[in-house]
Amino acid sequence: MGLQALIFDVDGTLANTERDGHLIAFNLAFKELGLDWHWSNELYHQLLDVTGGQLRIKHYIKNYKPAFKCDDIDVFAKETHQLKTKIYVRLVDAGDIPLRMGVVRLFKEAREAGLRLAIATTTTPANVDALIANTLGREALDWFEVIGAGGVVPNLKPAGDIYHWVLDKMNLKSEDCIVFEDSHNGIISATDADLKTLITINEYTKSHIFNGAMVVLNNLGEPNKPFTMIEGEATDATYVSVDYLKELYAKHC
Repeated sequence: MGLQALIFDVDGTLANTERDGHLIAFNLAFKELGLDWHWSNELYHQLLDVTGGQLRIKHYIKNYKPAFKCDDIDVFAKETHQLKTKIYVRLVDAGDIPLRMGVVRLFKEAREAGLRLAIATTTTPANVDALIANTLGREALDWFEVIGAGGVVPNLKPAGDIYHWVLDKMNLKSEDCIVFEDSHNGIISATDADLKTLITINEYTKSHIFNGAMVVLNNLGEPNKPFTMIEGEATDATYVSVDYLKELYAKHC
C-alpha cells in the first residue's frame, strides 16, 4: 500500500531539548536538592549514551560520585528525576524550546497528505505533552494517533520495544512506516523493529554511527533553507517534504 505513517523520536529530533531543556533542568534539580553537582555540556554529551533519566542519574553516581550515599539509590533517582521533569515542563511552558527547522511544515504536509503520525520516545509523557502543547498548541496532541513514551515498555532505547509497541498499537507493519531519529541508540532501536530511518543529527549526535539509515541530514530543511546531506544518495530535493519521503520509501522500503 505504500508509505502510510511517520514515527518521530522527540528529544534531539523534534527539538534540541537535550541542550536547551533537559540539561538545564537536571542542573536546576540538583541545585534545588542542595547537591553540589553540575553537569557540563561536555559531560552531558557522554551521559547521553545512557538512555532514560533515572538510569543516567544512577550511572553518574556510580562513575562520578562513588562516595555519594543515600538510603535507596532507586528511590533517590526516581524522585530526582521527577523533580527534574517538573522543572523541564516549566521551561517548556515558558516557550524556551522551539521545534527544529522543518518540523512544523512537515507535520502539516504529512497531515494534508493523509499520512498517519506517531511518537516513539524514551522521555516521559509529561515531557512530550509539554513540548507539543507549547510549540504547536494543545490540540496538536491529537495529530498523533499513538504516543509511545516513558515506561509503557520494559526496555528503553536502544532496545526496540517502543517501536514494536507503536507498530502494534497502530496495527501497521514496519514496511508501512518511516522513522525520524537523531542518535545511534535511536537507529538501533528502530532497526530492531525492521523500520527504515531518516536521521537529522544535532550537536550531541554528529559523531554517531548511523549504519542502515536511509539518509543522514543536518536538519529537515525549508524551501528557502536547504538541508545538508551528510550520508545518502544524491537527490534533487533540498528539504524533507512528503514527496522526498516517498522518493526515499521507493528506494529503501
